[in-house]
Amino acid sequence: MLPPYFYWLVLLAVTAFALWRGRSDERVAAGACFLASVLTIAVLSPLKMRYAHVELGVLAVDLGVLGVFVALALQSHRFWPLWVAGLQLTTSVAHVLKAIDAHLLPHAYGAAARFWSYPILLIIAIGTWRVKRYIKQNEDRLGAG
Repeated sequence: MLPPYFYWLVLLAVTAFALWRGRSDERVAAGACFLASVLTIAVLSPLKMRYAHVELGVLAVDLGVLGVFVALALQSHRFWPLWVAGLQLTTSVAHVLKAIDAHLLPHAYGAAARFWSYPILLIIAIGTWRVKRYIKQNEDRLGAG
């Protein structure tokens, strides 16, 4: 398992990159990830009890982020927000699984709730990196018509 500081380094790098090079879609997605990460720390149970039961605070944060990502996907002209929303939905399902099976191991529940964080950040980074290409393609279409 990767150390927590590695996640924060990746999160800060992707957020900075999105703020520097991204447009509104990338900035909103990265900002939602950053805010959700901070809020998750604030609402997590104490370490000895963490993920032993449904983490209602984390569930609320995850559902809020899911709402942001779905809204972003519905209004965006880009394809990557659909992937991010789908992965966040998968993350949110981890809470449902724990609610269904209270005996689900805390480590399994915790891993399922965090697993898609890195792929989501990777997709945001790639979406940010491809913004110039997207703009160029749209300028070409507008100029040709």
